[in-house]
Amino acid sequence: VIPPPVIHIESYSEDSISFSLKMSTNIKVSGYVVNIYWTFDTHRQEKRTLVIEGEKSIQKVANLTAHTPYEISAWAKTELGDSPLSFVHVVTSGTRPSAPSLKAKAINQTAVECSWTGPRNVVYGIFYATSFLELYRSPHNSTTSAHNATVLVQRDEQYLFLV
Repeated sequence: VIPPPVIHIESYSEDSISFSLKMSTNIKVSGYVVNIYWTFDTHRQEKRTLVIEGEKSIQKVANLTAHTPYEISAWAKTELGDSPLSFVHVVTSGTRPSAPSLKAKAINQTAVECSWTGPRNVVYGIFYATSFLELYRSPHNSTTSAHNATVLVQRDEQYLFLV
């Protein structure tokens, strides 16, 4: 039986998490697949996937959000097949940024101007969909470091926007 890998949180800060991966077995490991999950504003679960080569590994994931819960899951790729998943949870330190104040205004039937307030020098995600279900499961999205963006939409539809 292949055991799950051991994920150990080495350190964390406001915007990064460092963790190590190892296997407690003599089975040859060729690499790991790691998923980092977090929930954005309770509407959208985000995921970042890392494919890591080699047996032992220390990884640092950066560009994270302060005071946000993250779930890290990993499995090992071995000579006998894939291992089961293992999980750890960690909350980044610091104070979570306040939510931006969004204004959306239709320019014409296929364009909406979105503008918001918030800190400078950060990346904003713009998510939009025609229903709450779509906003949660598979919204249209884009990113920008500006405080406004023009979003192209389908005519004759109502949209929900989230920044």
